[in-house]
Amino acid sequence: MSTIEAGKVAVYYNSACPVCRAGVEWEQGRASSCEIEWIDVHHAPDAVADVGAGLEDVRERLHVRDAEGRVLVGADAVAFVMGTRPGQRWLGRLSALPGVRSVMRWAYDAFARVLYRWNRGRGRW
Repeated sequence: MSTIEAGKVAVYYNSACPVCRAGVEWEQGRASSCEIEWIDVHHAPDAVADVGAGLEDVRERLHVRDAEGRVLVGADAVAFVMGTRPGQRWLGRLSALPGVRSVMRWAYDAFARVLYRWNRGRGRW
């Protein structure tokens, strides 16, 4: 059973990661064209069931459940969030281009993997 209401966008992130927390706090401070529910899996680990992922998967990469219930992960999740933000919509459109999306996915996954290992090594969870 989902912990968020149907038709609402939810972003699943891990506040135990200082880099992730800073990025989410920055996004939360911006005006949004759609309501986003920010779900911190560090404090609500069972919420990962909403996106059909394991806790470690969500700790490693950002997850979004859009208003239609689709789950986006990593770079696709970031691009989606950017596309909802005034002043950043052009970045969302740019990131949707096939070549750009491929590079963005590769870069995001590489960075997320390193960041995840760094946080685990520091005992953040």
